[in-house]
Amino acid sequence: MFPFYCGGRNFNIFVEQLIYEAGVRTNMMPKYKRVLLKLSGEALAGDLKTGIDTETLGAVSDKIKEAYEMGVEMSIVVGGGNFWRGKSGIGMDRTTADHMGMMATVINSLALQDALESRGIPTRVQSAIEMRQIAEPYIRRKAVRHLEKRRIVIFACGTGNPYFTTDTTAALRAAEIDANVILKATMVDGVYDADPKTNPDAVRFESISFADALSRRLGVMDSTAMSLCMDNKIPLIVFNLSNPDNILRVLKGENIGTILT
Repeated sequence: MFPFYCGGRNFNIFVEQLIYEAGVRTNMMPKYKRVLLKLSGEALAGDLKTGIDTETLGAVSDKIKEAYEMGVEMSIVVGGGNFWRGKSGIGMDRTTADHMGMMATVINSLALQDALESRGIPTRVQSAIEMRQIAEPYIRRKAVRHLEKRRIVIFACGTGNPYFTTDTTAALRAAEIDANVILKATMVDGVYDADPKTNPDAVRFESISFADALSRRLGVMDSTAMSLCMDNKIPLIVFNLSNPDNILRVLKGENIGTILT
C-alpha cells in the first residue's frame, strides 16, 4: 500500500513511480502473443560447429526465458543439422536418412528442454514419432493447452514423415496452434537477393512477399514451407541468432532481419 497524501511530496513520488512502471511495462509489451520459434541445429553448435555448445545453448535459453516472462506463449521447432541432415546421407535410402535426422532433432529438443527447466520454465517435448519414455506424442489440442497453461512446447521429429524439412514442420505446427508469427533464427541477418557468403554485393530485403521469394528461389525456406505460410497468412521473420538478444528485439516489434508476408 502506497502512502496517499493529496498534494504532498509522497503523492508526487507515488505518481512518478506509476508513470515509470507503466513505461517499463509498455517497453516490455510483446508485439506477438503466440509465436513459433524455429531454431537451426547449427545455431546450438556455436563455435563447435557440430554437436551442442552448452554455453550457446544457455545463452539462447536465457533469452527464451526472458521472452516467456514477457508473457509470450512460446513453441519451438529445432532442427538437427548439428548432428545429421537427411540429405547428407549420400548413397543411403532417403527415408532412412531422414529418420536419422528426426532422431537428431530429439537430441536437440531434450537438451533445450533441460536448459529451460533448469531455469524454472515448465517445458514439454512433443514428438511426431512416438517415444513415450522421453517425450509426449504430438497431439494438437494438448499442445495448445500446454501453451494456455504457460508451458513452452518443443516439437520434435519434424512432421514424422520423410521428405519434409523442419522448416515445413514449423509452418505446419504454426498453422495448427494458430501462432501469430514464425521467428526463424538463423546464422544470417535476413533474406538477401543472393548468397551473402559468396556475393559481397548481395542486398538484404527488409520485407518481401512469399510469392516473390518463391519466384526468385531465394531459399529462405523450402517451397512447401513458404507455401504453407502464404496460404495460411502466417508472417515469417528471419533474423540472426548470433546475438541472442535479437529474439527479444523481434518480439518487441523492432525492425531487424527480414519479414515475409
